[in-house]
Amino acid sequence: MKQAIYSSRTADKFVVRLPEGMRERIAVVARNHHRSMNSEIIARLEQSMLQEGALDEGISMRLDSPELSLHERELLQRFRQLSRRQQNALVALIAHDAELAAEES
Repeated sequence: MKQAIYSSRTADKFVVRLPEGMRERIAVVARNHHRSMNSEIIARLEQSMLQEGALDEGISMRLDSPELSLHERELLQRFRQLSRRQQNALVALIAHDAELAAEES
């Protein structure tokens, strides 16, 4: 399997000021998804941007990204086989489910 070349030294960096308590909430969610906080934030940004149609295919996460597990790569590959309408509907459903889960916790 081809391994993507990724270096935190060459990656774009952006400092974000988080409201009080958000860092801890992100850490918990990332742990639950078996991801780093950085991967969790990137996944959620991509999800919301895909939902809005703000990401082009060339910008969206690549299948060979080291940030993705094998299972996530398979899901992403299947997701890309859906029509744009189906993708938007699925992302909206997942976002709604995540909101409900956050309200319950």
